[in-house]
Amino acid sequence: MDADKAEFLKEFGSEYGYPNGPKSIDEIRATEFNRLDQKGIVYLDHAGATLYSELQMEAIFKDFSSNIYANPHSQSDSSSATSDIIREVRQQVLDYCNASAKEYKCIFTSGATAALKLVGEAFPWSSESCFMYTMENHNSVLGIREYALSKGAAAFAVDVEDIVNGGGVSGGQEARVKLSPHAIQRRNEEILEEEPNRNAYNLFAFPSECNFSGLRFSLDLANLIKENSERILEGSPFCKGRWIVLVDAAKGCSTCPPDLSKYAVDFVAISFYKLFGYPTGLGALVVQNDAARLMTKTYFSGGTVAASFADIDFVRRREGIEELFEDGTISFLSIASIRHGFKIINSLTPSMMSRHTAALTIYVKKMLLGLRHENEANVCIIYESHTSKLVCHESGSIVSFNLKRPDGSWFGYSEVEKLASLSGIQLRTGCFCNPGACAKYLGLSHMDLLSNLEGGHVCWDDNDIIQGKPTGAVRVSFGYMSTYEDAKKFIDFITSSFVSMPNKSENRNTLRTKSILLSNEGHERNAGYYLKSITVYPIKSCTGFSVESWPLSSAGLQHDREWLLKSVTGEILTQKKVPDMCSVSTYIDLNKGIMFVESPRCRAKLEINLKTDSYPGGMEEIELRAQRYEVQYYENDVDLWFSHAVGLPCSLLRCSSSQNYSSLNKDRSRNLCRDVECTLNFANEAQFLLISEESVSDLNNRLSLSMFQCTISPHNFTFTEQAHTRILLD
Repeated sequence: MDADKAEFLKEFGSEYGYPNGPKSIDEIRATEFNRLDQKGIVYLDHAGATLYSELQMEAIFKDFSSNIYANPHSQSDSSSATSDIIREVRQQVLDYCNASAKEYKCIFTSGATAALKLVGEAFPWSSESCFMYTMENHNSVLGIREYALSKGAAAFAVDVEDIVNGGGVSGGQEARVKLSPHAIQRRNEEILEEEPNRNAYNLFAFPSECNFSGLRFSLDLANLIKENSERILEGSPFCKGRWIVLVDAAKGCSTCPPDLSKYAVDFVAISFYKLFGYPTGLGALVVQNDAARLMTKTYFSGGTVAASFADIDFVRRREGIEELFEDGTISFLSIASIRHGFKIINSLTPSMMSRHTAALTIYVKKMLLGLRHENEANVCIIYESHTSKLVCHESGSIVSFNLKRPDGSWFGYSEVEKLASLSGIQLRTGCFCNPGACAKYLGLSHMDLLSNLEGGHVCWDDNDIIQGKPTGAVRVSFGYMSTYEDAKKFIDFITSSFVSMPNKSENRNTLRTKSILLSNEGHERNAGYYLKSITVYPIKSCTGFSVESWPLSSAGLQHDREWLLKSVTGEILTQKKVPDMCSVSTYIDLNKGIMFVESPRCRAKLEINLKTDSYPGGMEEIELRAQRYEVQYYENDVDLWFSHAVGLPCSLLRCSSSQNYSSLNKDRSRNLCRDVECTLNFANEAQFLLISEESVSDLNNRLSLSMFQCTISPHNFTFTEQAHTRILLD
């Protein structure tokens, strides 16, 4: 055991690795997640989806191979047996939340989002109702606002700033919570002249764990809002209403399930793939019986009615809560598979999993906060709440952060994600569908958010720094099978890739001060960097050609990534998905105005005239990476040639013009953010990509050691240098 791990175990050994569990963490990884080590993957996106166990899947396959499951709406023996299994699983879900079957029911849905949507659809909204929600909420919770506002109800966000609990409401001591409300939203222009009816129903929603920061909200909030709403919301017109509480437990349920025997929660949304990886497409809404009776449903379907007439307006719905709200045949095979997931979870217990993941989370936070550049500047900013009384005793399993350069500017999260992927580390970047938490922790105002949007930034794109501010963050999250080695490899990656060390700074300064010289017989060998070659890639992901000099255009190198191949389903083809594209070679003769294309699969060499009006194919518009392109397409003979060359039907498209979303409103977006007026062909990252010869050689050596017979060609420039550089391939 190395010294670093020994030091880690000295501090966290009593919590890490399931010391009192049926298996140690090393045994779990070796017997149930061996695929991670075989593939060299460090998986750190458990907040997005955790991993299924190999033993879990083996048990499911054995179950399905030896039993017959049938539609539970039939009356056969197999159907009856399936119904029994479904009842058993419903009880397992309730037991996991410590919910009495006399007080709660389990409604299966297609996921946590569907469970939340069901609450919004069926809630008894009125013009006197309100929807109150914490700023830290997933978009799937915020979407409920649409139902509330469309029914004339009000909606507003709150910041939960403090909670003092000397035993809780039920303990007899006073508990105080401070809610700081944001502006009240209404779509109905009419303003209530009187206070809302004391019997109006209001909905309060918060997550058990914020999927952005890992903040765990105390479920005492449910008791407090129900029993002390007039004091907590003093001065609000909604302080006297009847409050119903919704908890989004999609993230928090994996290590800290809500105890419904202690807290007066009416709705709990659950996602099973975030609990144990499989099945996807299945969730549940745990609903308190009285709250369920308040819900109204418009649509009816098979399984939800006792009787209906086809030719007149008559329907009688079923009275059972589960039967009433589960439309059609539920996913009974997925439900049957849940038992095997719960078996694994229950063998370790959520409390042990929570302590295990908390140890890793605290360790990573400690290591990140300790990183310093050579000038002693901090490397990492972690986004977390310092209102400690809001959280459980154990930390959540999320670390969200951004990285800074020595001069205080930011590394873009997109760069971090791509480099992590090259290092075999899977993590998540962006706002994680949690815009309120993202804006709150990053300090983004409404004006910032609007200008970012008008500047072309949308969810899931690579616009990570705008006007010098991050638009999102990097997130790592741990699961019950995560190890110290996973955390250590991640910290080592951050240190080697983003921390400025004395032996690196000299070369970085050289890059700033030395001019870049084109490689030739007379180049100055003492220059820190000189340009050795230029490579142009006319067709995205196909082989390019090298030149000593090449003209520039507003989109970078002339004709670089000006063409791409699109499948018949609309997918943009790349070598990652179609390796045969690497055998398609290109060359452009500017004097002749022709692009020559060759493939070992095609006898004839294809010649494409560079004049845009030389082919009568036509024009269309496509969208790629938050960019709209007007493209030219070609006649069938060209498409047939490429289809044969790459081995699947496809079309060749040429970029005619590109339009960032910001150009839809140029006047308002002017000077709001970077690169608003930039022109790109089909480039992923930028017009120019630079790579060092040393890095290319190192990569080819690694591939040779892995018994791969291939050579990487740099894109777009190769530099000979004395320092390491990062590789960003298109």
